[in-house]
Amino acid sequence: MAHSASAQKRVRQNEKRRMRNRAQRSALRKVVKTTVMTLSGQDAAGAEKQFRLAVKALDQEAARGLIHRNAAARSKSRLAKRLNALKKTAGGK
Repeated sequence: MAHSASAQKRVRQNEKRRMRNRAQRSALRKVVKTTVMTLSGQDAAGAEKQFRLAVKALDQEAARGLIHRNAAARSKSRLAKRLNALKKTAGGK
């Protein structure tokens, strides 16, 4: 347990930041998961809209330092690959 006042303040700050990061990470995962579910459907236009929301959220959290920028790029790439596959199958029908 922290004894000095500054150490106790640090503990409080770290806990606040941990909870905020946890909430933001959860919200980001929710957006990505919703996008994946949309991409597994047949609606290419809706998937495109959801994809843009996911890309925006990934970029914002990478800029804030919540996730690494390469992790955001990797996720965007994987989502884009799925979107392109959906467009190809939707366009072929």
